[in-house]
Amino acid sequence: MRAKLFAVDSVQTLDEFELRTLGVADALSARGLSPGDRVMLKAGNSVGYVSALFALMHLGASIVLVDPQETANQTGEIIERAGVRMSIVDDDAPLTQDQSPVYVYELLADAASAPPGRRLCFDRWCALPDSIIMWSSGSTGAPKGIVKNGARFLKNMQRNADQVGHRADDVLLPLLPFSHQYGISMVMIAWLTRCSLIIAPYRRLDHALRMAGQCGATVVDAAPSTYQSMLNIVGKRPEARAALMKTRMLCSGAAPLDSPLVAEYESEFGMTLLDSYGSTELGNLAFATLENPVGTGQVMDGIGCRIVDENDRDLAATEIGEVLIDCPDMLTGLLGEDAMVTPAEQGWHRTGDLGYLDENRNLFILGRKSAVHRMGYTIHPEVIERKVAAQGCTARIISLPEKRQGVQLVFFVADPQRRESGYWRSVLTEALPPHEQPNRVVVVDRFPVNRNGKPDKNRMEELARAESGVAA
Repeated sequence: MRAKLFAVDSVQTLDEFELRTLGVADALSARGLSPGDRVMLKAGNSVGYVSALFALMHLGASIVLVDPQETANQTGEIIERAGVRMSIVDDDAPLTQDQSPVYVYELLADAASAPPGRRLCFDRWCALPDSIIMWSSGSTGAPKGIVKNGARFLKNMQRNADQVGHRADDVLLPLLPFSHQYGISMVMIAWLTRCSLIIAPYRRLDHALRMAGQCGATVVDAAPSTYQSMLNIVGKRPEARAALMKTRMLCSGAAPLDSPLVAEYESEFGMTLLDSYGSTELGNLAFATLENPVGTGQVMDGIGCRIVDENDRDLAATEIGEVLIDCPDMLTGLLGEDAMVTPAEQGWHRTGDLGYLDENRNLFILGRKSAVHRMGYTIHPEVIERKVAAQGCTARIISLPEKRQGVQLVFFVADPQRRESGYWRSVLTEALPPHEQPNRVVVVDRFPVNRNGKPDKNRMEELARAESGVAA
């Protein structure tokens, strides 16, 4: 089967897409775009988005990816901070009146398919020190402009494809925004392996599942929260299960997987969810595979991983500590306030994540390294979350200051059945020692999530503080 791009309103082969994209590159050149110019790309997932992205790569532009939901004011700050010369957007991108963008449909309308024989070439883009600029999720503070070199970026994608085992006959279905690390990874992998790609409306999972079945999706990539929503859809509409009949891999990322969700997929579909680990700063790092579906699998060839204690001493297998990574594909720098790039120190990098390696060097990620002190003990909320997940409780813990115990622990429990908080308090009390037990239990249908599909702990902290009357 010839590789294709499937969209809601079109189907084209990769060869047809390439010629059309070269026409988009010509349209951008006609607008005065030169190699090295900074260009903001802020649009939703579409064939036009991918075409604009690859056209910019072909021209050797420095590409600033911005989430399509980003506010107009924040977008203006990014444009100024990054020294953006041109902005490419779609109709849904929030903008202020003083911004004069180029719309994706304008480029498509102006583009004439290139004659056969021309090919996309990313050499100039790969040579730039600031080929692509993305933004950290801001889960641990204000978002940072992460600057990467194109050659490193594509090398990281190739490592990913090699380890996971993507093939030319695959049909990839990423239920993710292309403006973030995980989503754009799948776009690049489809191109590198010359396999098919489904550009589905990932915020309408019922429609996305229908496309999965019609187009024969073989590999699905999504955040855990999306997999939970898919499970809910199948529970209400059993016929939706057929959409995944040709799927051979269900891959997960952006946030740690909970064991209850994994167990539900094994029961419902007879397939395990394959976890992964990576970050915007360092790139994609470790993957569970069909042959090794353990934890987040092993880190990719050429990447170093250590688990260390508070004194930076290496820990033995299964001992929990901070994850350190040495990745040759990591960021080249951080974007400053004046459009300049501050070089990033290379080599071993502190991730701020807690985890451990098993005897076979499979990596397990427990969450952020955020120790709190309570009742004379030092505890890690993320470690407690993994512990209770093994008891069938999907929880996220918010710690708030409290004089007597040091902190109070508010457990948000995701339970579609909405069982009473007393039920879950009983489960938690039985599973945990007194110093790890909750002060309060809040039961929700699902966790609030941020734009990356990760559980939004900032929002949960706001809710916990509002209910407890604790000031920020």
